[in-house]
Formats: sequence, structure tokens, C-alpha cells
Amino acid sequence: MTTDAPPPAGGQDLGPAQPTTEAFVEVQASAEFAELRRTYRSFAFPLTVAFIAWYLLYVLLSNYAGDFMGTRLFGNVNVAFALGLAQFATTFLIAWFYARHAAEKLDPRADALKSRMEADA
Repeated sequence: MTTDAPPPAGGQDLGPAQPTTEAFVEVQASAEFAELRRTYRSFAFPLTVAFIAWYLLYVLLSNYAGDFMGTRLFGNVNVAFALGLAQFATTFLIAWFYARHAAEKLDPRADALKSRMEADA
């Protein structure tokens, strides 16, 4: 949302110069931004689908395969408990994997775009 109102009087703007709306539209249409989005989507969508499928499998097994889920693995630990703990483990593993992917592939490209836009502003 844009406004035609002038900035507040009195204070100095110490932040970086803000690009124009046209600059944002131009970057959004660029091949570099499209590649950044493709890189994000090619990582995020498959992992999201895989995790949701894994979660739904756990829920369906809990509802419809009670005998299997009640199978004792050792001591008082059964299949349901082990798969439930695996849900937590995979959540943290995916978060770690995404943070690593973002730091290596997404953040440098996004920072380059941001720096270029701020320099042109």
C-alpha cells in the first residue's frame, strides 16, 4: 500500500534508502527473482508434502491399525510411541535442513537482490 503523505517532520531517516514501487515490480519480474523463488519452492513444497503424508500416515495408523501400533518394541515402548517421537525428530530435522538450505542457497541471493535495490534507490 502506498501513500502520498510526506514523512513525519523532525526526525532524520537513518535507514537505507527505500526503492520505488517500480523497482520492486522490476525485480519481481526479473529472472534472478524467479530463480530464487524456484529454488525455495523446489525445496519447501516436496518436504512439506512428505511431512504431511508422514503425519497423516501416523494418524491413520493410530486410528485404524491399533494392534500394529500397540506392538511392543522393548519394555513399555510400543510402535505408536516410537512413531510419535519420530514425528518430533523429523520436525526438528526438517527445520535444521531448511535453515542450512536457506543459509547456503537462498539468503546470499536474497541479500544480493536487496543490496542492489538499496544501492539503486
